[in-house]
Amino acid sequence: MTRNAKQRKTRDDLLSAAGTLLREVGYGGLSTRKVAETAGVPLSQIHYHFGSMQGLLLALLEVENDRLLDRQTAMYESDRPLSEKWVMACRYLHDDLESGYVRVLHEMMYAALSDVEIRHRIQQQLDGWKDLLTSVAQQAIDRYGPIGPFTAGELGILVGQSFLGLETLLLLDAVKASEDGYNAICKIGGLIAEMERRAGDG
Repeated sequence: MTRNAKQRKTRDDLLSAAGTLLREVGYGGLSTRKVAETAGVPLSQIHYHFGSMQGLLLALLEVENDRLLDRQTAMYESDRPLSEKWVMACRYLHDDLESGYVRVLHEMMYAALSDVEIRHRIQQQLDGWKDLLTSVAQQAIDRYGPIGPFTAGELGILVGQSFLGLETLLLLDAVKASEDGYNAICKIGGLIAEMERRAGDG
């Protein structure tokens, strides 16, 4: 293995270890020593690759966020009807819970309450999701006409905040509330399908 390959592997191992520990013990239970031990590398490697624990966690969140944003963008750019895309988005929520991404995101949002740098980076990432959802909403408005009193930007925010709120309920094991919330969000797909039928798309 070349030196560059070894460095990439060490970096990937640290990101994987940080994600595992964040899901298992939460942000408050993390330490550079625990991450290094879990990754099986010297403590100094965290500082070499990321500068600090904060840098490591921000890199972890960025990698996961970019991967899922690319996935979602590709899905919305596909030729499927919007109602089918909505169903897929709802299914992805369960995938993201199982992968640990949702836990990582919400742990970092908690940390952002007292850390300006983390807060700034998370705001940037959430803006990426808002921009994507706003674009999807604008395409729907252009094709089907106005959706109530809402602008595309307002619809993008409403959709994004609905999923974030549902994620919180699921993480808290609020079973009844999360079931009701998930069912409600899924039913929006039916409204979209009806809108498509009226326009002759379904």
